[in-house]
Amino acid sequence: MYRACSEQATTQHDMNVCANEEAKRVGDELNKVYKLLLSKVRNNPVATAKIQAAEKARLSYRDAYIDAMYPAKDKQAEYGSIFPMEFDLLAAKLTRQQISALQDILRENDPR
Repeated sequence: MYRACSEQATTQHDMNVCANEEAKRVGDELNKVYKLLLSKVRNNPVATAKIQAAEKARLSYRDAYIDAMYPAKDKQAEYGSIFPMEFDLLAAKLTRQQISALQDILRENDPR
């Protein structure tokens, strides 16, 4: 989806919109997998608490990682008009990694 959108983009603003849509799409996918995982372990309060703690830690890590990649205080001034696109694409990449990790947990918690 991102590729098709970005191939049609003719301005930086258009590319930023494509990246933002990708970040939202991947975020929605993550939310679905996360909810599915929580539904699978709903009868196990220990597993639920650990999964929720891992997600909270992941959000902190994601934010710290992005800040480390783009440490300037005034990001728009430092990195320019491409920054929103780079931010959203990095967030989408990290989110895809988390989707994979949650799918691993799902497989481990799937009754055989």
